Amino acid sequence: MRVPAHVVVDWGTSSFRLWTLDADGHVLAERRSAQGLAASAAEGFEMVLESHLAALGVPAGVPAMMCGMVGSRSGWKEAAYLDAPVRLDRLAELATAVPAARRKVAILPGIAQRRRRHPDVMRGEETQMLALSREGREAGHRDRKGFDGLACLPGTHSKWVRLEDGAVERFSTFMTGELFQLLRTGSVIAPAVEGAPPVDPAAPAFARGVADALEAPETVGNRLFELRAGWLLADVPVEEAQARLSGLLIGMEIAGARQRLGRLDGTVLIASGAAAALYRRAFAVAEIADVARRDAETCVREGLHEAARIAFAPAGGGVR
Repeated sequence: MRVPAHVVVDWGTSSFRLWTLDADGHVLAERRSAQGLAASAAEGFEMVLESHLAALGVPAGVPAMMCGMVGSRSGWKEAAYLDAPVRLDRLAELATAVPAARRKVAILPGIAQRRRRHPDVMRGEETQMLALSREGREAGHRDRKGFDGLACLPGTHSKWVRLEDGAVERFSTFMTGELFQLLRTGSVIAPAVEGAPPVDPAAPAFARGVADALEAPETVGNRLFELRAGWLLADVPVEEAQARLSGLLIGMEIAGARQRLGRLDGTVLIASGAAAALYRRAFAVAEIADVARRDAETCVREGLHEAARIAFAPAGGGVR
């Protein structure tokens, strides 16, 4: 019977995901809830964690490695940002210890880009890339320390990250998901998309939106207002308007990533569910070649496992 070597937790603003893993990273059990930061701060972070572990019968002494907004200023304990460029294995070596009564608990740090013209931060996404970097090392490249290339992580705040030899060299964040939500619910566009179903990646309106944004990203502000005008004057169906809205925003993101990071061929898309399908279609419209995809949830779990393996090693860990 397999026994848990450690617990890993992805703890965000609005969600909680926990897995118990054996020494090889196999999933023994999992728990999920909507106990994000606000709810957990009210209940007590340690109480929330221990309630889930008690439900799974995880004994005291099994260590827990966490990532995400739980390490922000409003989380359990702040895990200070590491400055880019930074090697991903340093995340585990410099994980922040959290005072806890029943077990070792550590939180991975985020990454800060302290460039005057392009400051940026990430917290949580770096863990997914830790799995990607490990994958690069295990691919037989003994002369390399990790993954080389570009990664795209769609989300509320999409990240595009340049990795070199297992280190985060630079990255850019695009507020695509947040803009989509704000525009569809709190702008003059809202009536044009009210009641629309989820966007179908195969919708022609989505592809046209991506193509138009790529062709002239500086006109996106105008094209967004055209969604309202089309609803008023031509009774454009809500599903078509919403598909075009999504395409325009994702196309604008891809155009921005090209401007900041150069050629996008060979990008690894770290995404799950609907976002993965939309971005794969958008990448095809943009003629981005040799795109590989990794499942986002699998990557975060495997990245946390790698961090726990390093930090909680019997010979001594990196937990501060």
